[in-house]
Amino acid sequence: MGDHEVTVGSPRLRDPGLSQVVARVASGDKDAFGTLYEAVAAPVLGLVRSVVRDPAQSEEVAQDVMVEVWRTAARFSPDRGSVMAWVMTMAHRRAVDRVRAEQAASERERRSARRERMPAYDEVSEAVTARLESEQVRRCLRSLTEVQRQALTLAYYRGYTCREVAASLSAPVGTVKTRLRDGLIRLRDCMGVTV
Repeated sequence: MGDHEVTVGSPRLRDPGLSQVVARVASGDKDAFGTLYEAVAAPVLGLVRSVVRDPAQSEEVAQDVMVEVWRTAARFSPDRGSVMAWVMTMAHRRAVDRVRAEQAASERERRSARRERMPAYDEVSEAVTARLESEQVRRCLRSLTEVQRQALTLAYYRGYTCREVAASLSAPVGTVKTRLRDGLIRLRDCMGVTV
């Protein structure tokens, strides 16, 4: 396999010469980084793809790993393990971080969608209150005399003026005003409104 031998699957990953290559990368040697990239890019992408699954995201994570290798090459210590183990550990961590970030984003989107579908408590409360009040108004309207109910319905639900109500009911304007006033007083008492 040559000077940069990497044997995956053996008890120990061997990378003779890669430690010196990383030392050169740490000093800013771009050619050394090219050599290191050739040795580790494919295994990094393979590991990342097995964790992330999405090809486009896998390539992005693998690129992030290689940038991190370039930036942190000075921190590599051959006493703590092989270059390949160091790089693959970074790759695995980055891949797991990406999966967790995607899962968290998906969960946030699901929670947000659930919140948008669920009406706020106040909306539900207001709708129930409005329904109960309208039922109470209908019940109280039924308790009025027929002429009071007709006058109030024309004035408040159809928007008629006192003159229009009087014309519609063929009654004098003064009589319509009395029916409206008496009907409103009975509605107020029926609904329990205090003045």
